[in-house]
Amino acid sequence: QVQLVESGGGLVQPGGSLRLSCAASGRIFSIGGMGWYRQAPGKQREFVATTTNRGVTNYADSVKGRFTISRDNAKRTAYLQMNSLKPEDTAVYYCNARIYYSGSDYRDSWGQGTQVTVSS
Repeated sequence: QVQLVESGGGLVQPGGSLRLSCAASGRIFSIGGMGWYRQAPGKQREFVATTTNRGVTNYADSVKGRFTISRDNAKRTAYLQMNSLKPEDTAVYYCNARIYYSGSDYRDSWGQGTQVTVSS
């Protein structure tokens, strides 16, 4: 029905950069907010960044100034540009989106995740 697919993860050295993508597909009336979350082994999933339908953004303090979230509504895609990566950024990164099936009916959907590993 509705699917979110993340891509762009990989292995990078400290100080490197990656850009993640999240594409939504399926029966969609509209998409509200979209965001990125991450989960490291043995840790709780945490908020990274969100963007509203009109591009208003919010960031976790740990990534502010290094990461940038953006979206292309025509492509139903959100992005996360990650610069100056640190080993502590290592995690599985998940995309989240509020999918509207009508003007008022919605479901918060999650992707399967993409692995980001920062190591020398």
